Amino acid sequence: MTQIAPIVKNVIHTGQKYIPIANGSKVHFHFQTWQLGKERVLLDDSRKIGKKEPMVLVIGHKFKLEVWETIVKMMAVGEVASFVVKKELVFSYPFVSKTLRELGQDQHKIKHSCTMTLQTEGLGHPDLDHLMKNPCDLEFIIEILKVERSDEYEREMWQLSTEERTEMIPSLREKGNKLYMQKKFEEAEEAYGQALGICEQLMLRERKGDEEWETLNKIKLPILLNYAQCKLIKGEYYPVIEHCSTVLEYDRDNEKALYRRAKANIGAWNPDMAQEDFIRLKSINPSMGNIVDKELDNIKKLRKDKENNDKNALKNMFISNNGAP
Repeated sequence: MTQIAPIVKNVIHTGQKYIPIANGSKVHFHFQTWQLGKERVLLDDSRKIGKKEPMVLVIGHKFKLEVWETIVKMMAVGEVASFVVKKELVFSYPFVSKTLRELGQDQHKIKHSCTMTLQTEGLGHPDLDHLMKNPCDLEFIIEILKVERSDEYEREMWQLSTEERTEMIPSLREKGNKLYMQKKFEEAEEAYGQALGICEQLMLRERKGDEEWETLNKIKLPILLNYAQCKLIKGEYYPVIEHCSTVLEYDRDNEKALYRRAKANIGAWNPDMAQEDFIRLKSINPSMGNIVDKELDNIKKLRKDKENNDKNALKNMFISNNGAP
């Protein structure tokens, strides 16, 4: 008895150019998925579901539907082909389909599928629920649009190794510094934010207090101070207080953190806390005395101005109440 191959290819339209597809390559393609059985039923069409955009597959990154990697490696750019795939290779398709269909939708409307809800309510798509309960062979019609080698596109963060991500941190910090010097504060904040994001991702992989974690934290704190400075310029005082407090938790005598937190506390009108930070800063670095004294005088002036404003507001309220009919 002749054994049927698990994947059967039929060329519909020949391609223009074959490009070897290796790990790290990015393949752009449109697809249709047909359910086979007594009737041939269309399940999905990438031009009509989700964001209505081509599928992008990065080879070698363990996509849930591994057979797609096998399929696209058999094709040329511009080629359209049909692949009939045995049901044993496509058990995960309902979950992949659900994800692709719901791309770009409001998250509040998406039905999340934990093990419990799968058993009681299914995937939220009747045709996919039926396919889960009644697995069958599927036909994929694939059109390859473009293939990019790993050195031809800027890889996304999740594609980078730990070493590559670590190497990005100082360059992003330097980029932020240059943008800050050019007074491009929004762009500088974004660069610092990217560097902080990488630091925090890497720190999650380590145990707090371990040598690797401590090394990353020492890299992170100066960048966090720069990020806080961008926030201070924009008048976003509460994030500045939070970030500077984080720095001071590990470096209690950090002068920049004390000064920036004090300035932010003035902006958020926490004058007692601001005064406390300024006095501590002066005790740590007496050469900052003149600057600190001016800031303390400014706090006194602001207190007096606020007191007068509050008195006037109360006086106006009293006059208004007395004059009411």
